[in-house]
Amino acid sequence: MNLPAGQNRVAQAIAQALIDGFDKHYRLFRMVSGNAKERFEQADWQGQHRCIRERIQYYDDRVRECVDRLHNEFHADSLDDNTWQQAKLLYIGLLVNHQQPELAETFFNSVTTKILHRQYFHNDFIFVRPAISTELIESSPPTWRSYYPNQSGLRVAMKTIFSDFGWTRPYTDLDRDVDYVMRAVQSHLGGEWPQREANFQLQVLSSAFYRNKAAYVIGKAINGHQEYPFMVSVLHDRKGGLFLDAILLEPWRVSVMFSLSRAYFMADMQVPSANVHFLRALMPKKPRSEIYTMLGLGKQGKTMFFRDLINHLRHSNDNFIEAPGIRGLVMLVFMLPSYPYVFKIIKDKFGSSKDTDRPTVKRKFLMVKQVDRVGRMADTIEFSDIALPAHRFTRELLEQLEELAPSMIERDGDTLVIRHCYIERRMIPLNIYLETASEEQIDHAVYEYGNAIRELAIANIFPGDLLWKNFGVTRYGRVVFYDYDEIEFLTDCNFRRIPPAPSFEHEMSGEVWYSVARNDIFPEEFATFLLSTPKVRAAFLKYHRDLLDVKFWQETQQRIRDGHIQDFFPYPEQLRFSRRFGHADAPSGVPA
Repeated sequence: MNLPAGQNRVAQAIAQALIDGFDKHYRLFRMVSGNAKERFEQADWQGQHRCIRERIQYYDDRVRECVDRLHNEFHADSLDDNTWQQAKLLYIGLLVNHQQPELAETFFNSVTTKILHRQYFHNDFIFVRPAISTELIESSPPTWRSYYPNQSGLRVAMKTIFSDFGWTRPYTDLDRDVDYVMRAVQSHLGGEWPQREANFQLQVLSSAFYRNKAAYVIGKAINGHQEYPFMVSVLHDRKGGLFLDAILLEPWRVSVMFSLSRAYFMADMQVPSANVHFLRALMPKKPRSEIYTMLGLGKQGKTMFFRDLINHLRHSNDNFIEAPGIRGLVMLVFMLPSYPYVFKIIKDKFGSSKDTDRPTVKRKFLMVKQVDRVGRMADTIEFSDIALPAHRFTRELLEQLEELAPSMIERDGDTLVIRHCYIERRMIPLNIYLETASEEQIDHAVYEYGNAIRELAIANIFPGDLLWKNFGVTRYGRVVFYDYDEIEFLTDCNFRRIPPAPSFEHEMSGEVWYSVARNDIFPEEFATFLLSTPKVRAAFLKYHRDLLDVKFWQETQQRIRDGHIQDFFPYPEQLRFSRRFGHADAPSGVPA
């Protein structure tokens, strides 16, 4: 494509402005992520939480800046098609030796789709498909380090791995902890070490991964044709020293650590794609989109999710249908049976019992992204103007959309444009799960349900609507909350006891004899609408009777107001070395 010299200069300047905007974004992103090491060393837990929240906003701020610049400097609305196409081609040239090309392509899309009409949303103008390979991009220092136990001995290699992270805070007893690691690995292998092959090595990501009060060392052992993933948590003990708390050795346990129901990690990544490639080898069933998201690169996760969705639609023929379960009063939920996600649209009109509006609901969903989800709230991918094939929607679902959310859809030929929706991992609604569960399964599900409520409370979240239908069961049997239109910070709620009735007649009247403000909550009422079946009631009272008492809620609020941040361990208590091998300095906490 040959353009006049003037137009070519404009296209070049646009491409440069776009790459400058992205580079600024990633420089800030990497700085706050890399500084997680310093916050970990200083035990600045409040700062770690604050930076997680603030980092989420970085991307949208930079996109907005770049859109404004293109309008102000280049009159973006008046540029012709050839200039935009040339800008994309020139932008590709700027990515040839770039270390984050896939993120830069997504940034280009984020900016240009805010300027161009969706008729331009194809590969001539935006990156519908990636243009630059992310294979074998070099990083300095390398993305991972290699250690060779055949030369130094396994114990020495293990100790060197943890020393090489260079934390300024000393280990309390690294020799002891390395011994725990060795014993745990040997037990996992059945009590005997396999014969060491010539290529026996340990590969470890150069940056630790930080979340909450922990640093995680992630790597794999390679021996012959076998690969063994591992993930070691490093914590502060009660005296302020560092210690190794646990090692995870099964791929599925490592995968759960990257669940979308948890807070995002912070790590110093010069080449994100190399980190994702390494992590994907440890957990091959985890979609790359979810790995990018859990590294704090949510927009890249969103891009890869959408590409996967479109590819799935091309290779499937089932239809979008209403999701099973009790219909919500605020959200309309549908799914594609062959795809493991649900799509949620805010209705135009809510049920009469719901005192809220669309902006409030959207703020609640944003709140879920910004807090520590402690493994108990499902993260969502937010989309605007997502175009799906209309013929893949059942007639019944289309009628529902037209009746309940007409402002949220637009027909354009065979394309149905969803103006705004949230997408999240599909789970079995807890109420449906309980209908066919065995007695043992009911016991476990109710135990998990109460733990979800308890752990969210400790993390300063009150779900609002505690009905079973608002919780789901994951494929690992974990109970997760997913209905966000009524969530509140726990400290914004007023937990009360029901005052005594002034007379017998008042008590028997069925009428409320006391005033109730908007955020007033009476825990003793929970049993009335939650514990209607004998088996569920028995299990709940066995494990969670204290949740029916205002004392639990008020004491939890006070600890939060006092600045206490609870330790949440995203792995079972029995995997902690303090439980397995019995050293006393490890902090206690909640297995989440």
